[in-house]
Amino acid sequence: MLIDAKGIVKAYSGHVALDGLNIEVPEGAVHGLLGPNGAGKTTFIRILNQMTKQDAGELLFDGHTMTMADVAQVGYLPEERGLYKKMKVGEEAIYLARLRGLSKYDAKVRLKYWFDKFEIGEWWNKKVEQLSKGMQQKVQFIVTVLHEPRLLIFDEPFSGFDPVNANLLKQEILNLRDKGATVLFSTHNMGSVEAVCDSISLINKSHVVLDGKVKDIKKQYKEGKYELSFQGSESDLQQVSGLNILSSKTIDGTTSAIVKSTNITSPNELLRELINAVEVSEFKEILPTMEEIFIQQVEKK
Repeated sequence: MLIDAKGIVKAYSGHVALDGLNIEVPEGAVHGLLGPNGAGKTTFIRILNQMTKQDAGELLFDGHTMTMADVAQVGYLPEERGLYKKMKVGEEAIYLARLRGLSKYDAKVRLKYWFDKFEIGEWWNKKVEQLSKGMQQKVQFIVTVLHEPRLLIFDEPFSGFDPVNANLLKQEILNLRDKGATVLFSTHNMGSVEAVCDSISLINKSHVVLDGKVKDIKKQYKEGKYELSFQGSESDLQQVSGLNILSSKTIDGTTSAIVKSTNITSPNELLRELINAVEVSEFKEILPTMEEIFIQQVEKK
């Protein structure tokens, strides 16, 4: 584990922001940090960045107690964007890169690569205030990853992006993971979670209420629902015992249906039962979305 938070407690003037928080962030993975507003996500991110200290608990970075020295290995893109509006884009990018320990020469070489990749090279000598919100966000993303940190923290990174640029950013996040970076990804966009996260921690009311690999969590909360297409009508399915037909539609002799099995838990076993009753052309298990699981867990607590 690159990050191992054990029993983290943080309180502000009587308000407990984190109450015994336990989170493990696997190295070389994209880990989602999820939760409703006020759950404690921002407080945990501030502790990770050493902007504030926990009142109790232990925070380990690569097996040792995290200190200010480790912050050099962290890249943080906050939800609140902030660039100096009157500075030229290139000058500011070099300035921020130098703050992260890069030489002027290395900063220019790396910035050229990223500016060309994001197609914003022509804006190098423009003032930041002349850039659109999306272009400013691209610049902030670049200076966040430029020093090639081991841990990248992205807080709502897709906010304000159109679908094309949001997809570009998703691909770059996955590329950074594949090159060895560990990514902590904080968002309310559950579609993005399914697209980029390997694992998640869901925080609600200062506690972790759900964590694990995304694929395992979706399987854990499946409800035995299936989507299928077959030759025939809804009445043909009624000979399969323990099958609830939730919806169906027949067009030109082909029926599409969503069903739920009450007594068969294995997809293969259910498919065998269906094949004995109808001629199946398509069959797919329906897993819950992360948004559905998120809402269910938050409302439950």
